[in-house]
Amino acid sequence: MGRIFKVLHGLQPVMLMMVVQVAYTGMNVLYKLVANDGMNLRILIAYRLIFATAFMVPVALILERGRRPKLTWIVLFQAFLCGLLGGSLAQNLYVESLALTSATYATAMSNLIPAITFILAISFRLENLRLKTKTGIAKVLGTSVGTSGAMLLTFYKGAELKIWSTNINLLHHSQYQSNHRAGSDKILGSILALASCTSYALWLIIQTKMSKRYPCHYSSTALMCGMASLQSVIFTLCIERNWSQWKLGWNIRLFTSAYTGIVTSGLVVLLVAWTAHMKGPFFVSSFTPLSLVLIAIVGSLVLEEKLHLGSVLGAVLIVCGLYMVLWGKSKEAKEKHPLTPKNSIPQSEQIEVITSTGDAARDGGQLK
Repeated sequence: MGRIFKVLHGLQPVMLMMVVQVAYTGMNVLYKLVANDGMNLRILIAYRLIFATAFMVPVALILERGRRPKLTWIVLFQAFLCGLLGGSLAQNLYVESLALTSATYATAMSNLIPAITFILAISFRLENLRLKTKTGIAKVLGTSVGTSGAMLLTFYKGAELKIWSTNINLLHHSQYQSNHRAGSDKILGSILALASCTSYALWLIIQTKMSKRYPCHYSSTALMCGMASLQSVIFTLCIERNWSQWKLGWNIRLFTSAYTGIVTSGLVVLLVAWTAHMKGPFFVSSFTPLSLVLIAIVGSLVLEEKLHLGSVLGAVLIVCGLYMVLWGKSKEAKEKHPLTPKNSIPQSEQIEVITSTGDAARDGGQLK
């Protein structure tokens, strides 16, 4: 029995990361459902960020009581930028790209964030190419492979792959598509997805600097969510003045707003934090492609999303590029400071995760 309990204890991080990926899969399905229901996606993001703030503020107050450094104007400005680039702007771009394409497509494109982050870091001279090392070669090749996959995903359709059919389609109505003729424009969806990835990549760079000045993970996450919710509400109010659109009711709109805010931007952040301390950042990042597989399966089963050869090949290339970049980053991190798995989460230690940011892009949290 002791050996069985030991095995089960060892599987806890794996099970938790699987729960995280299932949570992200549910989020993307819900996004498609509320878009189909006709909900204004800007309002959805505003509500999501409000729910996330309401969840993270008490968590920060409880877990980091008495340990928060004094807020400065520089920290507040960095939090404002983080809220904009990693919250309101990036999430609005992501849900619009998802609505114009498919859940599988948007998820695959979000895996490009590490490659885009690497390109921006090189451009800003925050990182060296190091082409004479294995890590440098891996990151450059991974970026090239991922970019090739994105282009293939966008411009090549290929034959339809008919794997299964359940005759179940949760998207019975076409209200959203009728109001958005550009919904079939895959090119526009790709541009929005890349813009979202770029926004998240810029956020990662700023967030790293902010964490050095304000090394309180939960408090900085709550601060970022607060800034993002304020920005999103003001922006949406300037565009959408039909108050009936803001009414939620006991329906899919309220459930999606609460789920994405509390679960994917709240509970998932805590689960990822615990797992990162137990197994290290690369372990966390390596599970990201699982959500792509789950979304492809669920989309085919209940959303009648059609898989094409180009989509599959492009997604495979993006995932391969992702793992190459992550491998290079993990080796580089081990050279600087070897990672040692921990059995508990020190309250005073800042969490740093080598991001796959496919997940980061969807939760808008601080674990990147």
